[in-house]
Amino acid sequence: MPKSAAHRLADFAERILGGPLPVAVRTWDGHQAGPAGPTVVLNNRRALRWLLYSPGELGLARAYVSGDLDVEGDLTEGFRRAWAYRPQLSARDFGEAVRLAARLGVFGLPPKPPAEEARLRGKLHTLGRDRSAISHHYDLSNAFYQLLMDDSMAYSSGYWSESADLARAQHDKLELICRKLGLRPGMRLLDVGCGWGSLLVHAAKHHGVEAVGVTISAEQVQHVKTRLAQHDLDDRVEVRRQDYRELAGDSFDAIASIEMGEHVGEENYPAYTATLFRMLNPTGRLLLQQMSRGAVAPGGGAFIERYIAPDMTMRPLSRTLGHLETAGFEIRDVHALREHYVPTVRAWADTLEQHWDEAVALIGEAGARVWRLYLAGGALAFEENRMGVDQILAVRPDENGRAAMPWTREWA
Repeated sequence: MPKSAAHRLADFAERILGGPLPVAVRTWDGHQAGPAGPTVVLNNRRALRWLLYSPGELGLARAYVSGDLDVEGDLTEGFRRAWAYRPQLSARDFGEAVRLAARLGVFGLPPKPPAEEARLRGKLHTLGRDRSAISHHYDLSNAFYQLLMDDSMAYSSGYWSESADLARAQHDKLELICRKLGLRPGMRLLDVGCGWGSLLVHAAKHHGVEAVGVTISAEQVQHVKTRLAQHDLDDRVEVRRQDYRELAGDSFDAIASIEMGEHVGEENYPAYTATLFRMLNPTGRLLLQQMSRGAVAPGGGAFIERYIAPDMTMRPLSRTLGHLETAGFEIRDVHALREHYVPTVRAWADTLEQHWDEAVALIGEAGARVWRLYLAGGALAFEENRMGVDQILAVRPDENGRAAMPWTREWA
């Protein structure tokens, strides 16, 4: 009796992997091979065609987003098992894959990539291209982000205590930032990459500052303006649709930039840190919260680069510190929050699953599938230390080298 498509695929994969399949596989004919647990379901032959034309992560992502491939069971556990096996196909392996594809009737024209993929034009990190890159992710739908996040609309790692929920973790993160910056009534705060205004609102309401937030997302600007009016803060807080390269005028007593530096790019990062330094008063403090990554896939990998954050660059923490010191900052504190991102992302993922139908109504089935993949993979990347996130506190010393910083960590 001839082998089923599932068993042919399993035999090929196990030879490439040098061991048993990490997950089960079920093909379009109903046959299944592999261990108990998460099961990759190939709904049709096109699921394999994606992989034939785009082997690896990108092909799998396209097949999943398009609905040609599904995962039954725990998606995170499937990722965890599969991540341990990342083989590089040799020319011989690829030739064997082509012959197997022919036997399984997979051949055909390459499928058109899903509409959810970013398609940017122009030179990397020009003003126009950066606006398009940011719009791809952040202008998706304010209603969707309101569905996903807590009331603060903080889209960054929370700061978790043992008994916290997402709202408490985000509140505590915002409060920690304000304490580290030493905010007091009447101070002027600049938030570079202000998102949906979580820090602007918190700092103005609870610490009495006057604030300016800048973002190049049109949807975020509109949302922040509405929030400021609701909280009666529009006389003390201003939001602008403005790139960091366009900042000019009066300097500020404190600056925050929360998970925005990843979008600047490696070549432009010195200009970014120089701008932060120029816009800060002497003895003023900077709080930078930023994700980090080693030399492998600084953009996050093919899926992230195509579907989530095109043109993003994450760098090792040490390189970020070097850029800040070159700009003139004195580093005063580094606070690793990697473990805190895991429950943050998983809280968003739980909300997505609980409100799946609403999410699909807002961003479509394919868009919701993009986010399911993104959140499952993102939480695991932080859990397994493939990505980090840190709060960096720095100061601009005055001309005499004075930092005016406390001798102890008063924010701890």
